[in-house]
Amino acid sequence: MAPINASRRRKPVPTPPTRIVRRNSVSRRALVLGGTAGALATAFGALELLKEHALIPERQAGAAVQPSDVQFDLGAFTPAAVSMDGVMVKMPTLHTIFATARLSRTPNRDDQKALEDALDAIEATYPWSPQGVFLETAYGLPYFNRLSRRVVDSHIPNLRGSRRSVLEEAVPGPTDVHQTNPGIKKLRFNVPVRIERNDLLFTLRGDNADILSDVLAFLGGSNTLHGQRVRSPRLRSGMTFTSSRAMFMQMGMPRKIAESEGLPYAARMNPNSPMFMGFVSQQTESNPAGSTVTFVGPQGHPLTNARSGDYFDNGSVQHLAHDILDLEQWYADDEPFTERVQYMFRSNPIPSEGNADQFVDGGGGLVFPASFQGNNDALANAQAVNTFEGEHRLGHLSCLHRSSRAADGAPRHLRADGPGYDNMDVPGGGKLPKLQFSVYLPTADLFAQMRKDAASLDLQEKFDVEEEDNGLERFLTATRRQNFLVPPRRHRSFPLVELH
Repeated sequence: MAPINASRRRKPVPTPPTRIVRRNSVSRRALVLGGTAGALATAFGALELLKEHALIPERQAGAAVQPSDVQFDLGAFTPAAVSMDGVMVKMPTLHTIFATARLSRTPNRDDQKALEDALDAIEATYPWSPQGVFLETAYGLPYFNRLSRRVVDSHIPNLRGSRRSVLEEAVPGPTDVHQTNPGIKKLRFNVPVRIERNDLLFTLRGDNADILSDVLAFLGGSNTLHGQRVRSPRLRSGMTFTSSRAMFMQMGMPRKIAESEGLPYAARMNPNSPMFMGFVSQQTESNPAGSTVTFVGPQGHPLTNARSGDYFDNGSVQHLAHDILDLEQWYADDEPFTERVQYMFRSNPIPSEGNADQFVDGGGGLVFPASFQGNNDALANAQAVNTFEGEHRLGHLSCLHRSSRAADGAPRHLRADGPGYDNMDVPGGGKLPKLQFSVYLPTADLFAQMRKDAASLDLQEKFDVEEEDNGLERFLTATRRQNFLVPPRRHRSFPLVELH
């Protein structure tokens, strides 16, 4: 570890109280919806807390644009990127909800129509914009296993030159706590990862928490939208929600929440960061248009056998994970800014050596380029080639670039992750900072490789990199994972049922 001088050991300096803007509380009607109540309660409770600190952005309404057939391609509907310290950054909508559900039976054509009618009703009530709601659907392997194997196999793309499907189930990551990783232990949150078995995933995005609350309640059975009587979807297949996770994205919100919740490291967090770990990670350089990571997009075409006009051509794989953050360890006395910035990015070169005081208000800068230095960047860092202080190190970004970028530097995935704050899977039941992780990419196999490379245990072992110098691995505990297939918008409601 880098030596720490006396000036870097000072106690965190208290900051002035954060001005809180309070808004009307989130409607609780969804909490009386029977079997789904507990599953939806997590998101509703988180939305209520977040609204105490969030400011709804004032956005100018753009020209009306029809939604893309790529459900998650929202580039034309969200604000343009802005320059921050010379780095182009594009912030997504303020709130995102991930809600998972299971079915009790195989859906039929009536269910397909009922779900489509419900989605149409939502879009007729709220605009397809940040001021309204973006709603997408995705389906897990349990859903497709309900359908005819012949129909499924003949329509879901395969890996190019292989009979393997683009949709395979998620597997434990190399540093996840799991029986397949007997040597992996976490310092504080030693929670085994669970591979979930959900049929559906709803992803809801928007700036207004009340609208997301209203739509989620409607899907759960409230029979109202915007105060009007609208019948919620009645499905013979018996949809039941199993979890809900709230994510937020606004500059400075993590610090506000940490202060209001009395978290001991609050004064060490950058007051302007949209992420709990203190850096901006929404650089446009690393987040491409959604259309590029579909099965037939520029990044999908080399990996899949999909062709334009296929049933799932504009579809993609969505990985959903839930991570507990060990911020007490991240902001510990022996983790100055120079350490944290290397864990996040790389050591050759170190993005910045930070401030004289390495701890107060983050100890250094906020925004750094997510520049691509080749697929072998992590190898050079592990070998200590021109690294900061000559140490063998592995930065998260450099490790990820082993497979997350094409040889020409083009990103092969689209991130849709951000902070959360709730008690899901927390030992003892208290609330903790989370990373609600979601990513879109052409194949499940690619994500498995990216996750393996993010850990880079092969380089850690081969070049004697200390475990504590390996990126973000020891600070994250993944407790849930699952892969889903996001169909094109034209098949968003129970895909393939009409063929089954």
